[in-house]
Amino acid sequence: MPTDLLVVGGSGLLGREVARRARLAGGRVVATFHRQAAPVAGVEWRKLDIRRRDDVTVLVDQIRPTVIINAAYRQGDWATTADGSMHVAAAGAAIGARLVQVSSDAVFSGTAARYDETCCPDPISPYGAAKAAAETAVKGLDPSAIVARTSLIVGDDGGSTQERLVHSLAADPTRGVLFTDDVRCPVHVTDLAAALLELGGSSYAGIQHVAGADAVSRYELGVLIARRDGIDDTALPAGRRADTNIPGPVSVRLDCAETQAKLTTQLRGARTFLAPAVT
Repeated sequence: MPTDLLVVGGSGLLGREVARRARLAGGRVVATFHRQAAPVAGVEWRKLDIRRRDDVTVLVDQIRPTVIINAAYRQGDWATTADGSMHVAAAGAAIGARLVQVSSDAVFSGTAARYDETCCPDPISPYGAAKAAAETAVKGLDPSAIVARTSLIVGDDGGSTQERLVHSLAADPTRGVLFTDDVRCPVHVTDLAAALLELGGSSYAGIQHVAGADAVSRYELGVLIARRDGIDDTALPAGRRADTNIPGPVSVRLDCAETQAKLTTQLRGARTFLAPAVT
């Protein structure tokens, strides 16, 4: 566990969990926010716009963390997702910090049956292209960095995008659909945060796949969330992504076997971590 950690994008779902776990383990934790700091006890909060290279450089040089975990991104914003990641990597490399860059399964087209750590990005969406560009920048600036590709992130308290969507559709099925043909490997936020911290404290480098053990459709994921939360899953609307013009891959299965073998953290599948509690 790092003694001095900087969490970039610390106010998001993943960033908050990384900061919380790291603080509980001891050591100094500094986290950045763009709009509002999160209520995580013991964490030092700093406002930062990672699109501004000079601001990133100054902050990292002031804090001089041992490890940086970059969980910041913004859908549809190249400057944040791609350029911002480059700025963080350059600043971290300048002081010799250990970098863990969070990437996404969106870097893949979905045309392959499975994707392991050796597979090259072939994005078909603007977000996927920005994440792939970030990966290239990070690897070029800091070959010792970790690039951790993950998938849909789910929590316990309704705070994730996936959980909010399910609750919204259950309340009003006319708001959209859950795709039956859009397959991912969802991961629980606590598992992902623990794995990122473990990788940050390791000597590994390069691409790592850190997603859940189960490949499930967005519809099945929605059903699992609904059942866990006591919602009538029969009310959830189903559809096919192939019938829409939404950009991005239809089905991406991350093969995490190689990375999982390096970790003590168990990357549970959605059918496990969303199973109803036994009473």
